[in-house]
Amino acid sequence: MTPRILVVDDEPDVEALVLQKFRQRIRDGDISFLFARDGVEALTALKANGGIDLVVTDINMPRMDGLTLLQKLQEAEENVSTIVVSAYGDMANIRTAMNRGAFDFVTKPIDFVDLDTTIAKTLKHVNFLRDARQRQAAAERAHASLSRYFSPNLAQRLANDSNAIDLGGQWRGIATLFTDITSFTALVETLEPEVLGPLLNEYLTGMTDIVFAHDGTVAKIVGDALHVLFGAPGEQPDHAARAVACALALDKHAEAFREHCLKRGIALGVTRIGVHAGPAIVGNFGGQRFFDYTAYGDTINVAARLEAANKQLGTRICVSASVAEKVPDFLGRPVGDLVLRGKTEALTVFEPLRSEHANGPATSYVDAFIKLKTRDPGALAAFAAHVGKQPSDRLASFHLKRLLNGDAGVRIVMA
Repeated sequence: MTPRILVVDDEPDVEALVLQKFRQRIRDGDISFLFARDGVEALTALKANGGIDLVVTDINMPRMDGLTLLQKLQEAEENVSTIVVSAYGDMANIRTAMNRGAFDFVTKPIDFVDLDTTIAKTLKHVNFLRDARQRQAAAERAHASLSRYFSPNLAQRLANDSNAIDLGGQWRGIATLFTDITSFTALVETLEPEVLGPLLNEYLTGMTDIVFAHDGTVAKIVGDALHVLFGAPGEQPDHAARAVACALALDKHAEAFREHCLKRGIALGVTRIGVHAGPAIVGNFGGQRFFDYTAYGDTINVAARLEAANKQLGTRICVSASVAEKVPDFLGRPVGDLVLRGKTEALTVFEPLRSEHANGPATSYVDAFIKLKTRDPGALAAFAAHVGKQPSDRLASFHLKRLLNGDAGVRIVMA
């Protein structure tokens, strides 16, 4: 694109001199000129001709001098670079002009070789600033898009680093979790749109805020369900611990939100959460035009099935052993060795607990579970006693029902 220069000078021969001295460059399309006779005409020309790259202005002119023009440009925050022209002895005005944002100056009588060099240097600066603004604008657009998926700090880093996410994916060791609200589809059919929309937005805003607080990545939102990644796209050595802490925080928020809805007469279901860790292919699989950062692999499938397993077990969170064993001082109680849908091998699963729930009733449950695991005949009585004291413990009730139906051991084939 040909640079456009506005020359502002009241001397009648300046236009002819400039066009003559730069005729070859004008003919070659390297540069083009517009002319104004004072600051008033200059402001009009700038407004009428968008995209002027450079202003070369005299200082002493009628109606509006060059210093006032510079001040007007500064007040209007015009992103246009300027070169001032003045007598060699008028250094006070030149200094004022530089303080008002002028990039450089040339002295009268004009040395056109010097003017050509100064114009070239200033245009180089203009191009540098333009590129910087374009990069900043692109980064801001990318940050706005990425902020829907990533925590603010991570989104900022990704927006500033175009190589941070590989197109097409890469194998990474990650932790991943899925959330889903029980019977939400049935609830949707009973709610008016003006109730459903704000309700779902409030729920998802709270859930994603918690994910971002733990530096997680929201890979996908489908209806009320979240798919979250830890350990991608940025390395997180503690990705398993982050996933468990996030799951507990999500559960706390979801339960509080459900209570809030119940008080409003809205029977919102329990939020179920599944967490698993392992290798997965992660990356942008949507191409250049559609950003869809997600993950694929068996690790993802297992996490999704753990989320679904909560329904049968009566739990709200299921965490695989591959996650629990990576978390220092993991607090949780054993669920069993689950054979998930579509699998043949059993997966050891835990229900994570907050520190305030790690003693008391949890201890009697673990004692009963140990009897179940060793096929101790006393397992039935132990679970019955525990459920008698903790009738709301649905996982213990699940095991008690199994025992009453003649099952034994901790291997459980999921329906």
